[in-house]
Amino acid sequence: MSSLMDPTSKTYTPELTTSHTRDRDTSAFQSKQLERRYWILLCLFLLGGLFCSFGLLVYNNPVPVQSPSFWPVVERRITAIVTMAIAALCQSLATVAFHSVTNNRIITPSLLGFDALYATIQTSMIFFFGAGALIGFTGTGAFFTQVILMLGMSLLLYGWLLSGKYANLQLMLLIGIIMGTGLNSLSTFMRRMLAPSEFDILQARLFGSVTNADAAYFPIVIPIVIVVSILLFLSANRLNVIALGKDVATSFGVNHRRSVIYVLILISLLMSMSTALIGPLTFFGFLVATLSYQVASTYDHKYVLPMAFSIGFLVLTSAYFFMYHIFNAPSVVSVIIELFGGVIFLAVLLRKRSL
Repeated sequence: MSSLMDPTSKTYTPELTTSHTRDRDTSAFQSKQLERRYWILLCLFLLGGLFCSFGLLVYNNPVPVQSPSFWPVVERRITAIVTMAIAALCQSLATVAFHSVTNNRIITPSLLGFDALYATIQTSMIFFFGAGALIGFTGTGAFFTQVILMLGMSLLLYGWLLSGKYANLQLMLLIGIIMGTGLNSLSTFMRRMLAPSEFDILQARLFGSVTNADAAYFPIVIPIVIVVSILLFLSANRLNVIALGKDVATSFGVNHRRSVIYVLILISLLMSMSTALIGPLTFFGFLVATLSYQVASTYDHKYVLPMAFSIGFLVLTSAYFFMYHIFNAPSVVSVIIELFGGVIFLAVLLRKRSL
């Protein structure tokens, strides 16, 4: 008994326990080197995105700096850069959060049918009312019509399949896939009935591009996106727990169902804003989220979310800079981004060998 209470004894358990607790590292990173690497890479990605943005603004400007027409050209390019920042923020944060609430890093928020509904709306306009109606389907009214329809569909899914006694997240994803497939089949059927000239006009709308955005949307879109992004970032600790699974989250005192619905509503807001603003980007969010997981070296969402945005902004700005000013092929930017995202998706799928 005296040996247990003797501080000089090798079996003095309280002292050993206190020493072990004192030396325990509570950082989100496994080592200081990984934390330092994270901040260096985050700064490099942000600086790279800003450098490419500056290049988009001033490089290959056909008007001299002294000319009064120089600044109007720069203002149009600023609109494109702001659009890229909005798209990168929406797609990256929404995809990372969606992976966490579904506990699956293969699927994307597009499974909820945002892209399919957007394509159906655009196709229906030209199919029923003609090319003139689609060209005139612009402005804040048309923008918010699409946003409300996308939000309505997603809220219908959440209210129907995530409430009640038999709520099931996987069933909601399955219903979302079925609805998206049905909408895609409907829009494909209508596109086959269009004239070639109408099809060309429609096809330009169905690829995600910053040229689809209108600066008139910014005063409303930017505050909403910023507020939703802040709310999602403030939910980082909750996302850390949700990502561990329903049973673990419940054992930690988290209302899993309510938290999942809350995060999914924020995801729906971000995805609907991005899709209505520039069009569908199916694999861009997956590409950015997958790269951020590899680079961040941590599971803490307080660090993964900023890294995902910085990578997304760098990918968009660099892709548009090189395709616009180096290869002179601006129309293929979204195609190339989706191609790389699809290749990475297949690589991850083949490596995991499961969904």
